[in-house]
Amino acid sequence: MKRTHVFYCFIFLSGFFVGCAEEKEKGEEIPMESFREEVQATSVQTGRSQRKSFDYLINATGKIEASSQVMVIVERQGYLVDLTVSEGDRVQEGQVIAKLDNSDSKFALEKARVELSSRMAEFENQKLGYPTVYENPAADPETLAEWDSRLKASSGVLTAEISLREAELEIEKSTVKAPISGTVADVKVKKGSLVNGGDEVCEIISMGQLEMRVKVLESDINFISNGQTAEIYPVSGGEEGLRGQVIAINPKVDENGLVQVTIKLQSQGKLLPGMNARAIIRAPQNDSLVVPKQAVVYRSGRPVVFTIENNQAIWNYVEVGKDNGKEMEILDGLTADVEVIVSNNVQLAHQAPIQILNDAM
Repeated sequence: MKRTHVFYCFIFLSGFFVGCAEEKEKGEEIPMESFREEVQATSVQTGRSQRKSFDYLINATGKIEASSQVMVIVERQGYLVDLTVSEGDRVQEGQVIAKLDNSDSKFALEKARVELSSRMAEFENQKLGYPTVYENPAADPETLAEWDSRLKASSGVLTAEISLREAELEIEKSTVKAPISGTVADVKVKKGSLVNGGDEVCEIISMGQLEMRVKVLESDINFISNGQTAEIYPVSGGEEGLRGQVIAINPKVDENGLVQVTIKLQSQGKLLPGMNARAIIRAPQNDSLVVPKQAVVYRSGRPVVFTIENNQAIWNYVEVGKDNGKEMEILDGLTADVEVIVSNNVQLAHQAPIQILNDAM
């Protein structure tokens, strides 16, 4: 029995040492450099950092408005006896669009005329009482005008003239005219209805020129000035960008830290007043270091750009500036004319092997 136990122990120990020797040999056969070379290279595409003029794009939304948009109101009380327009009608400045019953105004006008005639007769009678003034051939025009003014006041002519003018104005107010040329919108009254002074009749919109008012962050307002170009896109889509131009900047910042900017559209396209739209204002920045936007990735909240050295990806922390959707401004951490990785860089590691495939772009 003792010989058997010794034999099995010898076999076990021989196997243990042989196994250890094999493991040691395997460990020596795979050094780290060999392991790194076996990692498959990541296929990437590249661009370059450039120092150039950089268009910073300021995005803002707002509503399309007509440059001339006027609410037509009634100036006196009365029954609307005629309404000559409907929504969508084109009207010219001064065109009659509604009429009020003016029977009482006509009566007041006739009464004012009679009163003025009576007062004029009294004025002529009073002039007869001053022959030294009115029959004197040497009387100068200024003296005669002064006496006329006195006698018209005392005879009631001036008061009667004012009453006549008031009656004429009431007649004019019974006719509602278009204050501008344009298209009728939002008709708010009906023929035969009783209206009061200040009631709205309709709105007239001048479609010849459209504008857009947008709110811009106060931090961006220093990049905007009158005359800058902009592109206008309807929020609903389906329309190519229309060109516009900044024509006014409100000098006041509102309670939300926003500044109102007015943009004039150079053409109308299919846009209508009241439509929601998006404006992109171009603010050119000279001598900026930029990279393609895809070159910038974020790791733990910090921006990173990968450059290339010996066919390996090199990790570079950078400080970024403005972004125009296609390019991003680099303030620090990179130099000009450097090849940067723009694809497959989200999960890329420092010193990872890469293969450039720009020819496939």
